[in-house]
Amino acid sequence: MPLHFFIHRNKKGETPHDIFTDTHKDLVESSRKWLTNTAQSCSVVAALIAGVGFATVSAVPGGLKQDDSGQPVFENKLPFNIFSIAALVALYSSVIALVIFLSILTSHYQEKDFLKGLPRSLLFGLSVIFISIFAMLASFSAGHFFVLKDSLKYMSLQVYAIMCLSVTIFVIAQFPLYFDLIMAKYSRLPQRGRMGA
Repeated sequence: MPLHFFIHRNKKGETPHDIFTDTHKDLVESSRKWLTNTAQSCSVVAALIAGVGFATVSAVPGGLKQDDSGQPVFENKLPFNIFSIAALVALYSSVIALVIFLSILTSHYQEKDFLKGLPRSLLFGLSVIFISIFAMLASFSAGHFFVLKDSLKYMSLQVYAIMCLSVTIFVIAQFPLYFDLIMAKYSRLPQRGRMGA
């Protein structure tokens, strides 16, 4: 709207902003409830991953060498390097996701927040929690690789693949929401939802 329209009033003395606020009151309330439920669920997942990530980062597969160096036994092995990096990524990304979702929960939920701040926070939080889930799986798989005997190591690859497939199915199920958020955030024109809403 042209800027000079914002100061005009109708017969009841209402500005366009007053009318917008009044007509979108129910939408703001239902959006607040949905976003609160989503942020609470994602906060629980992020907290669980952070707890597992903290325990994983503090553990060293294979233990430490008994000499004076105190270096990990498997320090030059590729699975150990994957384990170490993935555990750190899982821990830090889950803590970041937890902070983001807690900031969503403590938001004022004003109508202006739904324009930029809350969609951006939700999009970033979902991105970071997806990263933490995949990093946790990579860390678990690499750390578990040392526990198995040589004969079972290659059989475990199928188990890891099935585990990653099940998480991938969950992530794919969440992608419609993720893509709707991206389209709503970065598209100039309003888009219809994928479900026809």
